Amino acid sequence: MASIRPKRRRIEVPLSIAILFPLLTLLLGLWAFALAFDRNPLPFPDRHYQVFSASSAEALVVMEDVMQSLGLRPRFRVDSPNVQRTIFANGTIINQPDPGMSARLGSHGAALGFVVDDPDATARSIAANLRERGFEAESIHDAEPGLPIAFVRTDALAGSVLVFRKHVLRMGARPDPWTPRTTKQD
Repeated sequence: MASIRPKRRRIEVPLSIAILFPLLTLLLGLWAFALAFDRNPLPFPDRHYQVFSASSAEALVVMEDVMQSLGLRPRFRVDSPNVQRTIFANGTIINQPDPGMSARLGSHGAALGFVVDDPDATARSIAANLRERGFEAESIHDAEPGLPIAFVRTDALAGSVLVFRKHVLRMGARPDPWTPRTTKQD
């Protein structure tokens, strides 16, 4: 007599898929967790940002401490000959420009920062757009020599400038991890 019991089908999964799928799922979950808690270990997404200028080197140290006390984690220290800056995990930048850079850009306490493919062309285009609309605007390309950064000084913003830079992966070497500053200029 023949069995009327249905035959069970076996599903075979290749070993490589059985290993890779859970591993990739775990990595994706960890990355999502890092993004959710503002600890993205990757240089993307590279978002637009805001920059605030401290009034002195001592004020920069104090502002770093204040921001840390409010739960913001410093991520990078990106100092150049013209600017001492700390980049926080949320994208906020606190800097202290040297007097020469302040003279070149004018007195400014903040900046709206944008990530663009071509900082120089974008700054020229935005400055022209602002002038067409009746505002004073000047694109500045030599405030930080050697870095792909351009600025627009305009009266459309009170005490602020616009800054344009390339994506972090196109800026050159990876920035140094953040290290605490002292009240003396480091």
